[in-house]
Amino acid sequence: MNPQQLAEAVRDAMLANDRATRSLGMEILAVGPGTATIAMTVREDMLNGFDICHGGLITTLADSAFAFACNSHNELTVASGFNVDIVAPGRAGDRLTARAQEVSLSGRTGVYDISVRNQRDELVAVFRGKSYRIKGKPIVTGLTD
Repeated sequence: MNPQQLAEAVRDAMLANDRATRSLGMEILAVGPGTATIAMTVREDMLNGFDICHGGLITTLADSAFAFACNSHNELTVASGFNVDIVAPGRAGDRLTARAQEVSLSGRTGVYDISVRNQRDELVAVFRGKSYRIKGKPIVTGLTD
């Protein structure tokens, strides 16, 4: 199995049990070794009292992209921390897309940058995640190399 096929198998296994990603209507557009692209349309029930997308939901979109990217190597990986800066609002009907990219992977730790943009390619948020791998815990077992 090549790295791309592995990333796709992990995506499928993770998504099957990822109730948060599915309940928010997120769509995984692409996944690869150390990368993931996920989109979400801002619904009315995602708006805060100022009629803009709740910042926590923008962060959740970025966090989901982070999770799929850092787990794409088929070793159970969790977030050890992240920072997020929201630089523009998401509005009802906006299609937000989070693109995650592995910046560094060394031993059990990784660093990932995620950008969130709207359908006009305007930057909405930047997210940097730090990950920690759980040694010896594959997400999908029984795969051949």
